[in-house]
Amino acid sequence: MQENTQTFYHILPNGIKIVHRRTPSPVAYIGVTVGAGTRDEAPEENGMAHYIEHCVFKGTAHHSARQIIHAIEGIGGEINAYTTKEETTFYAAILAEHVQLTLHLIAEMLLQPTFKKEETDKERMVILDEIESYNDSPSELIYDDFESLVFAGSSLAMPILGTKKTLRHISSKPDYPLKWMQTHYRPERMVIFCQGDVKPEKIFRLAEKEFGHLTATRSYSEAVIQQSGLSAREHERSFRKHTHQVHSMLGGKAYPLGHENQLAMFLLNNILGGGSLNSRLNLSLREAKGLVYTVESTYTPLSDTGYWCVYWACDPEDYEQSLGLVHKELDLLCERPLSEAALQKALVQLRGQLAISAQNQENSALAMAKSMLYRGSAPEWQETMQKIERTTVQQIQNVAKEIFNPSNFYILTYE
Repeated sequence: MQENTQTFYHILPNGIKIVHRRTPSPVAYIGVTVGAGTRDEAPEENGMAHYIEHCVFKGTAHHSARQIIHAIEGIGGEINAYTTKEETTFYAAILAEHVQLTLHLIAEMLLQPTFKKEETDKERMVILDEIESYNDSPSELIYDDFESLVFAGSSLAMPILGTKKTLRHISSKPDYPLKWMQTHYRPERMVIFCQGDVKPEKIFRLAEKEFGHLTATRSYSEAVIQQSGLSAREHERSFRKHTHQVHSMLGGKAYPLGHENQLAMFLLNNILGGGSLNSRLNLSLREAKGLVYTVESTYTPLSDTGYWCVYWACDPEDYEQSLGLVHKELDLLCERPLSEAALQKALVQLRGQLAISAQNQENSALAMAKSMLYRGSAPEWQETMQKIERTTVQQIQNVAKEIFNPSNFYILTYE
């Protein structure tokens, strides 16, 4: 993150949280994150959150889809949105002088969408193409199928994009998504965020003007708790995909957001197979043996649960050896504690990665919004790093023993 930044907080009377990080940058990122995603959907409405994310761009009470695009791109900005299992985020990158216009347009999209059938039918076809494209990419699709395995019995197991059948159902009439939004797009589940060279008082005033009239209902924590209680029924699954390579994923349940071991798990995952070529898995499977082109591990904490996984793809004749090496690296982290020197090297590496990541204003703003949604604050990377640096060798090993326990393993393969 750039020097001389300050983070400001405010909560509107209706419960909407606001976070603004003032930076010297003339480019501002401004948007709204809503704590509503796939896990809030019933099975017959799977894909609703993502469908809404697409369709609010297709017209409001005052602007057509074409006018929405021109309003932002006409000032040189970019507007975007995305959906996860627990959140939907709408945001734009613009010159800081245009924050008022941009927040007004985003508010209009969220509070006054029309869902005209001639427009949403077009968007449904776009989403169907997105599903087909996803199905053609095993390295992406395998994450959805793995979540379906780990979180079987929960709405977290459902795909974000939905299915052809559910899309036909949820797009059948405009009042269906509108009612879903009225239920889930509540003030208590909203965060307005901004990052750039804008006075915080201006952001707070604009937020009050655009969203202050909304009426609060129930607390965010109550909305999340109603979806707890996960129960997976099987630990191994295989699909015939007729791909050139075998794609595989091994992992299991992990700590939720805010857990006392979350940061230690974050560091452990980085050592195991994070986004660097000197991770243990990359050195073992790719550099030393040449068995894979890509191998990576991921830790995904959610509001009340989480999961970790290792993904790799290899030739069929190399699968058993690759799987054995993955197990070997997991066992080593459980059985052999890191040396203090190795821990310090891992911390130095992570510090650099966090600092570089924080320079990306878009990623920084989106992470800030998510942190505000679940924690009520958005610490800068230096504060997070200070907490991680308190991690001990013993804590790393204890986390490895708990999380990398074979009883917690799930395995998925595409053959």
